[in-house]
Amino acid sequence: MADKNFSKNWSVYIIACTDGSLYTGISTDVERRFEQHKNKKGAKYFYSHIPQKIVYIENNHTRSSASKRECSIKALSKAQKQLLIEL
Repeated sequence: MADKNFSKNWSVYIIACTDGSLYTGISTDVERRFEQHKNKKGAKYFYSHIPQKIVYIENNHTRSSASKRECSIKALSKAQKQLLIEL
């Protein structure tokens, strides 16, 4: 059985919130994770921000590459994130 951390089933995603903010995260199941966020499970960010929709997904990452990509996206300005989403 392959090690789950090295398999390429991780995704990086961005969620737009109703207040105009953007949240970046990683998951092996983005839709499931979005539902958790909508139900205020998991990330504390969503205790005060209402998730609206998934606006960006990058697939085929390992756990490590997803974490690194998440970090690089979080370092972007909001304007840069908007450009990424539009690609």
